[in-house]
Amino acid sequence: CEPYKSEILPYWHFKTPEMAAQSSEKIYDLFLTYLGKKEFVGADMARKYLQMGYTRARRYANHKGGRKYNAKTGEELPQSIEDPIKAASARIFYTKWQEAEADPTYKMLKQQWKDQYG
Repeated sequence: CEPYKSEILPYWHFKTPEMAAQSSEKIYDLFLTYLGKKEFVGADMARKYLQMGYTRARRYANHKGGRKYNAKTGEELPQSIEDPIKAASARIFYTKWQEAEADPTYKMLKQQWKDQYG
């Protein structure tokens, strides 16, 4: 969803916990900005990037190199020893993602969206 994707994507980083903290804060700030303007789509995109920060960091924590499936067979690769740096990044994003999901304005706008568009 443009223009939101182009506004949020440059801030999406999870390589280290420090980068994840800065990234999740900036994306959460964008989330709040979109909520303030009653732009549900933008807020939902920001929430989704927080969620993706969590899921992507977890994938890298569980699978060295971030590859979960064998490219040729499609079978799931065995998990590596957990990468504590990526796991910490995932926890940071998870906290912000849950904070966004719990926001009462977000919940209200989400319900309005569902009522209007299904």
